[in-house]
Amino acid sequence: MTTATAAGTSDRSTDPSLAAAGRQAAGGELGAFLRSRRARLSAAEVGLAPGPRRRTPGLRREEVAQLSGVGLTWYTWLEQGRAPNASAQVLDAVARTLRLDAAETDHLFRLAGATRSEPPTVPTTVSPTLRAVLAALEPSPAYIVSDRFDVLAWNPAAVDLITNFEALPPEDRNIVWLAFTRTWFRSLVDWDREVDWHVAQLRANSAGHVGEPYWDGFIQRLLAVSPDFSAKWAARLVAGPAERRKSLMHPRRGMLHLNTTPMLLPELPGTRMMVFTPADDATAERLRGPHGRWSGTRRDPDPSVVT
Repeated sequence: MTTATAAGTSDRSTDPSLAAAGRQAAGGELGAFLRSRRARLSAAEVGLAPGPRRRTPGLRREEVAQLSGVGLTWYTWLEQGRAPNASAQVLDAVARTLRLDAAETDHLFRLAGATRSEPPTVPTTVSPTLRAVLAALEPSPAYIVSDRFDVLAWNPAAVDLITNFEALPPEDRNIVWLAFTRTWFRSLVDWDREVDWHVAQLRANSAGHVGEPYWDGFIQRLLAVSPDFSAKWAARLVAGPAERRKSLMHPRRGMLHLNTTPMLLPELPGTRMMVFTPADDATAERLRGPHGRWSGTRRDPDPSVVT
């Protein structure tokens, strides 16, 4: 330990004034970092309506706060370096809203003086064998989803039936997110029936992920952009996976009646493969493209948001 001398020297690690100066500098850098990251995002990129013309580029503070599930006052304090005891869960939510990569998220935590929580185990990699199974199922549409309904892999027939998943940002490749934020989804299916069932499954699955930022942030993101989701989530209905029959109005193929079969995948815990098969001969005929195969025409995702 360094002892103070007549000349006034002291240990930098214990000098209160130096420690305060260090915190102030880190707070200033934290604010600058957060402002720079929200300035690079547009409202449309995070699923919000553009609204009136903006005086400055990027997201507003209140939009970041809303999407992150925190109060505007608290987020303002965070940008000013004055937020007390910023938790790992809240910082994770802010990082997701601002679409920070791993290095940027680590930087955010260091600037905030917080310890990053261990990331949850989230299935993201689908084996070549399972991808081969998806391909072999054509012309039946099929895709693999997590228990949060993130679409992890798909075959061309699923693209033709639903949307071009590859063209979507990874965080938007989610069946529930698409159901509540894409206008074309409402015309594709019996919307109320489908979303009631999906939200009930999401609610049931969420019981195994209480307190996980990966889950909580997703729910908060939906609550922030969709009053319809908020109402259905508040109903607290629960359901499990089951074989079902659904009808879809395809823009080119017409009305399709399909049986859906969920298949659990033990090698990817929490995931299942959804397979769609024709429920009648007319649907089977409508599904076929040239040479008895699907044509694979892809519809671009509609960026408009349902509010």
